[in-house]
Amino acid sequence: MNYKERYEEWLNNPNFGGEVKKELESIKNNEKEIEDRFYKDLEFGTAGLRGIVGYGTNRMNKYTVGKATLGLAEFIIKNNGQNRGVAIAYDCRHMSKEFSEETALILNSKGIKTYIFGELRPTPELSFAVRQLKCISGIVITASHNPPEYNGYKVYWEDGAQIIDPIDEGIINEVNKITDYSKITMMNKQEAIEKGLYNVIGKEIDDKYIEEIKKNILNQQAIKDQAEKLKIVYTPLHGTGSKLATRILSEIGFKKVYTVEEQMIPDGDFPTVEYPNPEDPKAFKLAIELARKVEADIILANDPDADREGMFVRDNNGEYVRFNGNMTSLLIAEYLFSQMKEKNELPENGAMIKTIVSSNLTEAIAKEYKLKLFKTLTGFKHMAKIMRENETDNKYKILFSYEESFGCIIGTHVRDKDGIVAIMSLCELSAYYKNKGISVYDQMQNIYKKYGYYLEDQYTITIKGAEGAIKIKEIMEKIRNNPPKEIGKHNIISISDYQQKKYINLQTGEEKATELPKSNVLYYELENDNWCCIRPSGTEPKIKIYFGIKAGSHEEAQKELDKLKNAMIKIAQCKGFEEIARNLL
Repeated sequence: MNYKERYEEWLNNPNFGGEVKKELESIKNNEKEIEDRFYKDLEFGTAGLRGIVGYGTNRMNKYTVGKATLGLAEFIIKNNGQNRGVAIAYDCRHMSKEFSEETALILNSKGIKTYIFGELRPTPELSFAVRQLKCISGIVITASHNPPEYNGYKVYWEDGAQIIDPIDEGIINEVNKITDYSKITMMNKQEAIEKGLYNVIGKEIDDKYIEEIKKNILNQQAIKDQAEKLKIVYTPLHGTGSKLATRILSEIGFKKVYTVEEQMIPDGDFPTVEYPNPEDPKAFKLAIELARKVEADIILANDPDADREGMFVRDNNGEYVRFNGNMTSLLIAEYLFSQMKEKNELPENGAMIKTIVSSNLTEAIAKEYKLKLFKTLTGFKHMAKIMRENETDNKYKILFSYEESFGCIIGTHVRDKDGIVAIMSLCELSAYYKNKGISVYDQMQNIYKKYGYYLEDQYTITIKGAEGAIKIKEIMEKIRNNPPKEIGKHNIISISDYQQKKYINLQTGEEKATELPKSNVLYYELENDNWCCIRPSGTEPKIKIYFGIKAGSHEEAQKELDKLKNAMIKIAQCKGFEEIARNLL
């Protein structure tokens, strides 16, 4: 069926409620909106669903969520996991609570036990709950840092990590078998409770989770010494971090924690920010205003589901400067490893994990502390796989994992990004360095002086709708089929095409297969430890381009980074792309 036929089918389907017909009739004269809602099914991808909330096959609604849940239920039953149960959490977004309850009752109707948080909770706590309760699976209703109109449905498996092959393919196959929405049924909630299938969880998991992340504290004395001196501004950006982030900071001893009160109340409209993402400096506007009033040392923020964290610090001129995701994570890594080494706690088989689009400074730190460094594609599900493999044979002890998009894990207590433990660690290290008479800003400069000035950036181009999907595909194909030999003044040492699983060294002529999973990613290794990479987003209608430069000073690195950006744009000569990209620079 084409999109118009799908629209008519939904409009006249007697199994859908009256609210569906009302909403769809309201767009009957908007051809572009009808096309966008019905030109495809909202894909159940390798982590679940994500899309705009509304009615249509390409939207997040109770029917598309129900279809995903029923498919997951069938897969769980085939794997005899119904008695182990499914943990369910949700965030502050529109329809999150409703989708979570619907999900639980559909699973209950198939005889599958559920453990559902009674209130909104961070995504990392869902990962922890799956492991703590020994569930077969977990689901969190969230769209992470996406704009307010979005919501999502992420699926986890028994180790607390997002699903990967072959689990994802098995679930997707079951979801795709469902073509009749009338087959999706929910158990009566009271009946589900009486049968022991619908179980509400909360404080008991919170307590265990908090105790687990406290184990990562290395210098409690520094926290005690600076409890009344270190000034911290925190905001959850209207999301789930408000409860646990402030709790952990209070329990470990910090006294001067100032919260952005306008943003402490969960709100799916995110009324005080344009975009609820700690990657966006504009999201810190109110936090910076508060920080100036109280003369805060650091400013911290979580995204709505609290798996990411962002940071501003006060520099030597009293101004607040942004640390990007690489800086924030590697600040933690250098603190973690240096303190473990000083305390003789750094294991000989220690290891860390980064994504291929994260800073090459990671390699320098891993070398300094004699750590094994694993590299993965974007996504913590790939990191979780490495954790599983090393738990099995005890070859390496994973100490720290991160990706440039403002997310990390200390240890392995959860298997997804953990913005709560990151907030705790950033405050601890701030206290430690303040005890030593230096600021966090000073320590970041010390890291650069020690290893070199590594600077990274990215820009993102959003191209929405059916036309956008085609345009993104065209861009990737054009670059793939016309590989450059240099980018600006930088000679390319090698090209890794993860879609074709091919590595080519342009200097030696060597060709071999890439070791990472197949993915639509092009990575260019440049001379002098520089690099760039381009890939479509897996969750949004975007294409992302990443850059990394190493230089002798911050000024030189910034200058070279800007040149590399412009050079990469010239390579992407797909019609319309260059103009859009330049407008973002």
